Amino acid sequence: MGPTAVDAVVVGAGHNGLVAACHLARAGLRVEVVESDEVLGGAVSTVERWPGVRVDRGSSAHVIIRHSGVVEELELERYGLRYLDCDPWGFAPAPTPGHPGPAGRPLVFSVDLDATCASIEAACGPADAAAYRRFVQVWGPRSAAVVRAFGDRPSPARLVRHLWPVGAPRRGQPRTPGGEIATDFLGSGDALLDRWFTSERLKAALAWFGAQSGPPMSEPGTAAMVGWVALLHDVPPGHPVGGSGGLTQALAARLAADGGRVTLGDGAARLLVEGPPGERRVVGVQTVSGRRIPAPIVVAACHLLATRALAGDDAPPALADADPPVGNGFGLVVRALTDALPAYPGAVGDEALHGLQLLCTDRAQLARAHGDWQAGELPREPVPLAMSFSASDPTLAPAGQHVVTVWGQWYPYTLADGGDWDALAEPAARQLIAAVDRYAPGFAASVQQLYVQTPLQLERELSLPRGNVMHVEMGLASMFAFRPTPALSGHRVPGLAGLYLTGASTHPGGGVSGNSGRTAARVVLADRTAAARARAELGRRLRGLRRR
Repeated sequence: MGPTAVDAVVVGAGHNGLVAACHLARAGLRVEVVESDEVLGGAVSTVERWPGVRVDRGSSAHVIIRHSGVVEELELERYGLRYLDCDPWGFAPAPTPGHPGPAGRPLVFSVDLDATCASIEAACGPADAAAYRRFVQVWGPRSAAVVRAFGDRPSPARLVRHLWPVGAPRRGQPRTPGGEIATDFLGSGDALLDRWFTSERLKAALAWFGAQSGPPMSEPGTAAMVGWVALLHDVPPGHPVGGSGGLTQALAARLAADGGRVTLGDGAARLLVEGPPGERRVVGVQTVSGRRIPAPIVVAACHLLATRALAGDDAPPALADADPPVGNGFGLVVRALTDALPAYPGAVGDEALHGLQLLCTDRAQLARAHGDWQAGELPREPVPLAMSFSASDPTLAPAGQHVVTVWGQWYPYTLADGGDWDALAEPAARQLIAAVDRYAPGFAASVQQLYVQTPLQLERELSLPRGNVMHVEMGLASMFAFRPTPALSGHRVPGLAGLYLTGASTHPGGGVSGNSGRTAARVVLADRTAAARARAELGRRLRGLRRR
């Protein structure tokens, strides 16, 4: 009995691969997803790390997908997905003695803009509170335009079409202080913050939020990453009940309902390619076990470098020569099992525990950490971001236990002194835990178990080359029509028909959005429609010739 053919094979069961598979299956294609990992979801997955304790392997707070429309289009709530709102979505405690800035009230960012402005007024003064309200009014439409651009193919014309309408303020809309729209979008996040606000505490909290995409807010083109906060007063980040993997589990269930399937533990080993030079096309994949899956369409939802390896000698120049900036690591993650939640002085109730705990009070801290990373060194003063979703989701841990994720950004994959990450993992984790303890005294004593994901471990566990959770650097030169390279930005691979690209290597980049998967599926379906029309037209002409 020969191999079973399908219409499309998707390589990789991360969330973008599953989104692409779901859209193709919904359109009537027979789809199989192949994944080398035994765990579904890639960096959007959850496992039982300790008995009865569910811990995310990658992402925890989902931001962009709650604005992209992917969840609604695929009706994922019908397939088990339920989000808990992170509201308040941001908490920035006051500086602790011996650290930058004056003591004072914490900053609490919630969906309620009035409450947020009241918090800013109490911590930073009325001028910054009023400026923040104006900032949300101005950047709300702009960030909504970025959402639309993220959900579309990344051609320059399309980008202009999305962003141009927000270039001039509408009647009654406040004008942007200090610059035109192009200056704001192409400028740095730091420059934007300095134009709008006076309080360093407020600027540091917003800069640390914006920096989660990777580049420091001193780099050009990072202003929009700060401006994203304007949208969170409509729809905040969310955490799926049961862990981040709730999203990919729902996607897999949706795919199965439409006749598709996922095969775990037997990923693609190579692409099957046929045709003479200049007319090469994929005809399926061969898996690690040797199984051949014939298919006229292959959607590579893995890292671009993994796709290049799968193509091997059949890689056309656009793919063989692709060398996008992967960078030197991104960050370090500590997953802590604790017997108590972080307790921040000045916090009222559980306002600190539902969202992102932005533990930074001065942008100089960010600059120093990034500078150490550039030098290939561990941060002398790590900057933590903490999340404690077991506070609102009791399915994650038994009573009396909690899961606290601590993210430290700008940890190099390759250390300048040749340091061994396996030896450094524990002390680096303890240093990051101590950084949280400075803001939440007693937190370090609450830690019972640690699971540490160094840049090297992120590469091993999640197939992220050099530990870059964004696949490719998220700087301005690697975004939109430049991602992952100009030749490959259209989700197709010139010179190898039938091969399509999706995932964080492609537009709009890393993070949990599903945009890349949906766009890749749309490109596939558009190409199939065009090919069907071309065949129909050819048939019409041939029939006409026969009648002559």
